[in-house]
Amino acid sequence: MARYTGPKSKKARAIGEPIFGSDKSFEKKNYPPGQHGLTKKRKKTSEYGVQLKEKQKAKYTYGVLEKQFANLFDKASRSKGVTGEVLLQLLESRLDNVVFRMGIAPTRNAARQLVGHRHILVNGEVVNIPSYSVKPGDVIGVREKSKSLEVIIEALQSIRHNQFSWIEWDKDAMSGKYLNAPLRNEIPENITEHLIVELYSKN
Repeated sequence: MARYTGPKSKKARAIGEPIFGSDKSFEKKNYPPGQHGLTKKRKKTSEYGVQLKEKQKAKYTYGVLEKQFANLFDKASRSKGVTGEVLLQLLESRLDNVVFRMGIAPTRNAARQLVGHRHILVNGEVVNIPSYSVKPGDVIGVREKSKSLEVIIEALQSIRHNQFSWIEWDKDAMSGKYLNAPLRNEIPENITEHLIVELYSKN
């Protein structure tokens, strides 16, 4: 299961946002990494640099590696609709992200681990592929023998699974239905997707 395993706070500081979730180190040092920190005079970022930064932000936010991201963009560009919005919808429909959105896991990284370790069901069947594309109407739940896992119980005590209109959650069954792909204004991530589209259009 390929994923980014490098220094997360440093990467978040380079991008300028807590892309891996709550991060005390980022909050203390909310400026680019480097020996001189805030004192270093930095050049104005080029148009390409701004676009690349936005792509990196999206990649690390959703935990997708370069080749996976390029494949998703290619799929989005061949689909009906606005390419940038479709790209975000494809990222949102990844099983690890849906597990995170449902509140079964506290972070996307934890969701990837739950999926990879066979704790998650899709329509009653175990699926251990974090990048699995969830379809409208699919029911995602916790495997029976995994319902007592501390990480899941603690995550479900939050109210996050009640926050998204495209998810229908059944507290008693510890499962939820993915109703539909979210509209752009329903996706809370601070990503300017048209910059990513502009970046790929240059290639």
